[in-house]
Amino acid sequence: MTDPPAPIGVPELFELPRERAQIAPGAVHVPGWLEPGEQRELVRRCREWAAGPVPMRHVVLPGGGRMSVRSVTLGWDWEPYRYLRTGPGKRALDMPPWLGELGRRAVVEAYGPEDPGARGYRPDTALVNFYDAAARMGMHQDRDEFSAAPVVSLSLGDACVFRFGNTETRSAPYRDVELRSGDLFVFGGPSRYAFHGVPRIRPGTGSAELGMKGGRLNITLRMTGHAPAG
Repeated sequence: MTDPPAPIGVPELFELPRERAQIAPGAVHVPGWLEPGEQRELVRRCREWAAGPVPMRHVVLPGGGRMSVRSVTLGWDWEPYRYLRTGPGKRALDMPPWLGELGRRAVVEAYGPEDPGARGYRPDTALVNFYDAAARMGMHQDRDEFSAAPVVSLSLGDACVFRFGNTETRSAPYRDVELRSGDLFVFGGPSRYAFHGVPRIRPGTGSAELGMKGGRLNITLRMTGHAPAG
């Protein structure tokens, strides 16, 4: 028995699969890279990390402005514009080995197993940002590391508009990419120091199965280039 045809004048609703894409040389977007179970586990872990010992907070910039995202770091604490072993009063949580391995897998996914940067990728810090519906991230470069190894970005929860620009200026040319829950974005090589930001969150686009009431979590993995600290 076959399904009845859709009523005349009522289009069938479907979504075309999203394809991986090279946004710029060295910048790769892989939609839906994280499985639903992996996403739920990462959300659970983010809740644990946000509780401390260096709790999730709004970072205050040198000029006195306060970032609209809330952040917590692992491995090395970050303050504008340097990495420290201790945050406000306490040492940051250690970088979990399994999270570093996830970062290595991400770079292999983006560049292939034969890429020299993929084989040697060992991130030692993670920055976890939480965006509520009103949060934004201005165009900036990731230049606080002594290593030019790729940056790995994992998205959870609500979708966002991710603006990926050029290495010379905060202004155009840039390209806007929609990052959804489970998406992977890696940038390195010629795009390692490209300006990038998040001008908009799309509230209500995350799945309730993640256990989030709303908002977007972004986990960014980097190699600082610092010597391991005891």
